[in-house]
This record gives sequence, C-alpha cells and structure tokens, in this order.
Amino acid sequence: MHEMVTDQAADLDLARMDLLAKMDWERERTAPPEGFPKFPPIPGARYVDPAFLALEDAEMWRKSWLYAGHVDQLPTPGSWFLNRNTGSPVIVTRTLSGEIKAFYNTCQHRGGPLVKEDAGEARGFVCGYHGWSYTLDGKLTAVRDRRDFPEFDMACHSLIAVRCELLGSMIFLNGDPEAQPLIEHIGPMAGQLEELQLETLRLVDSRSYETDCNVKVLLDAFLEVYHLKSIHEKTVDRFLDHRAMIVTLWPHGHSRMATPNRREGWIDPGTVGMPEIPTVSAFTANNNVSYHIFPNFVMPPAPTGIPILQFWPMGPNRTRVVSSWLAPEHDPANPHPLWEMRIKNWERILYEDLQFAPQIQESLEGPGFRGVSLNYQERRIYHWHEELDRRIGDNKVPAELRVTPVLAPFVEHA
Repeated sequence: MHEMVTDQAADLDLARMDLLAKMDWERERTAPPEGFPKFPPIPGARYVDPAFLALEDAEMWRKSWLYAGHVDQLPTPGSWFLNRNTGSPVIVTRTLSGEIKAFYNTCQHRGGPLVKEDAGEARGFVCGYHGWSYTLDGKLTAVRDRRDFPEFDMACHSLIAVRCELLGSMIFLNGDPEAQPLIEHIGPMAGQLEELQLETLRLVDSRSYETDCNVKVLLDAFLEVYHLKSIHEKTVDRFLDHRAMIVTLWPHGHSRMATPNRREGWIDPGTVGMPEIPTVSAFTANNNVSYHIFPNFVMPPAPTGIPILQFWPMGPNRTRVVSSWLAPEHDPANPHPLWEMRIKNWERILYEDLQFAPQIQESLEGPGFRGVSLNYQERRIYHWHEELDRRIGDNKVPAELRVTPVLAPFVEHA
C-alpha cells in the first residue's frame, strides 16, 4: 500500500511539473502552437435566432446534467426544495430512507402543483387542486372519490421522476432518462476533482443575479481570461497572469482552465486563517484553476472554499446567474468572520463581469454583429459551441448556423 501511495504521489508531481512547463511555454510564446487551427467565425444568429434557441433548449438544456442544489438543503428525511432553473419545476427531496430523489412538480391528474413554496418538510406530497396524494418516493397513495375512477391503476400514476445524481455533496439533475451517468459523463475531470473532497464540503451561501442578455453572452465570459485587463483591471488582473493561462479540453464539452498568479507564493489575504481542504494539491492552491461542466457549471476551487456558478436562460435575452459557495468545516450557526467580506469581494468581481451584458445583447440583435471571431486564448468557447452542435445534431442545425468542428485532435480523453 505504501508503495502504491508513493507511486501515485510521484505521478501527480510529474503531472504538475508538466502543467507548470506548459504555463511557462504559454507565457513566452509568440504565436499559437504550430498546427493549431484558425477558428472560423461562430455565426451570430446562434445567439438570437428563435428557431436555433428552441433547438438549444430541447436538445441541450433539457438533456444535460445541471446543478440543482446542495445536500445541506435537504438536512432531514422529508425535507425538499423546489428547483425552477432547469426549465420545468422540479421537487428535490430526501426520502424517509434518506435517499435523494427528484420529481416534476406535476400531479398526474391534471397537472396541479404538489408544492408551492421554495422549500419545506413533508411526509408526502398532496396536490392542492384535487387532493391526490403521493409518497416522498413519488408513488400515488390516495385519490379523492376513488369510486369515480373505474379500473384505475394507481401504480401507473406515480410522479414522473427526474434523473438525480450526486457529485460529492452537489446534486445534479438531468431531464433525459437515458443520459450517461454523471461521473462517467465528466470523464477525466472526475479524477481531477478527487483532491477537493467534494463530499465533505458544506454550503456557505447561495444567491442569484439577473441581467438582460442571452445566456451564452455570460457563459463565454467565464470560459476565458482574455478580458481581465479590461474588465478586472483593479481586481483579478492585479494578481493573475492571463498570458500564461493553460487549457485542457475534455470530451462532452467539459474543460479546465488554469491561470498562474503573477507572484509565486501569493495567497489571498482575505482567506488567511480559514479552514482548508487538506488534500488540495500545490498546483490548485497556487494557481487559479477553473473547471467547467458543460453546459453551465463553472467552479474555480481554492483550499479555503469553492465558488460555483451556474448560468440559466430565462428567455432568449435574459439570464439568471446563481452563485454559491462551498467550504470545509463550515458551521452555519457560527460562520467564519471572513466569509462576509470574502463574498462581498467575489460579488464585486461578478458585477464587473455583468456590467456590459445588456449592451452586448443590444449589439447582438443589431445589424453590426455578424459573428464571433475567437482567438487561441478563447478556445474553450469554441469547444462549447462544437459540443452544442453535437448535442443538437448536425442534421438539425441549419447549415448557415453550424460551427466547423476543428478541435477534436486537441481533446484529452485521459
């Protein structure tokens, strides 16, 4: 066993040395790598065309693994919360046996809601319209005036379940009953995340922000650091070296970006003394690493806490951003005194990213915008759009709106 642990540690050290060498190369390069393709423009209509956005909703948003909440929101058997971000209202509950399950908030009689509040506790669910009753496992147990439903099979009228799986302490939903299991779906990323001990992290805070733009406008911004010197001149750009940023592209649209600190050994002074995840690697601790789970989950971990962001379409030109924090050894009744300021600082950076969104949307809808011209630094955005077309299907995407797939040789499968 000791030899196995030693070998694993040696492999990790080699991997980190490789990543640091890539950062050095990125910092000193004078052009993209030899043979890296020039990106064809991404058609601008992908951001505004109603027919394309309808395809995106049906084939991508409703069939993707989407973060819904944290297990801390379900502290006891019978606790539940209502998630409205995934396109349809979904009840996420902890059953009496302790299992976490999810169901559409839709009575199988005439579609009445089973719950109307955002969260609560119950022994089961009762439709407020006609009183049909269900267990926390979704089974129909009682129908008012049962005599008026001859030959009625209760077993055929259970609530419609939604795929529900955990990534550590985080709850993900998928509207596609045939979807690949979450851990398999994120592929090589799963092993990279083990150092974060996600199953041990507590929910510190969660809040949302809304702005007038297509969801991809904001998603794009969080898949690159090309904008740091303009948008974050007095904040993030002061300590991150965007020219040395490295990218890992994974299958299914997932990716990772790592940006080194400008000063070696730099530590955020607003986190000194906070509890840390003991297994976080030196590479993650000393660089700004950001994971992206396709389509809308962004997570830049740090040893003392992990912000997670989701970007939700509320229509063709409005977006909700949900920002949450996870941390080790967090006591909700007695939070660390640095959390208030830390979240305020994070919020300031987030507002910097949101500031131009409505104006960008105005431009997207006008005649001055024809397409997105990306550079090498912005390759995660192109990777995202390639995956979107795969999800929709090339045969369904109008020829004039397709992106040309060029990144397959640069996707890492292990």
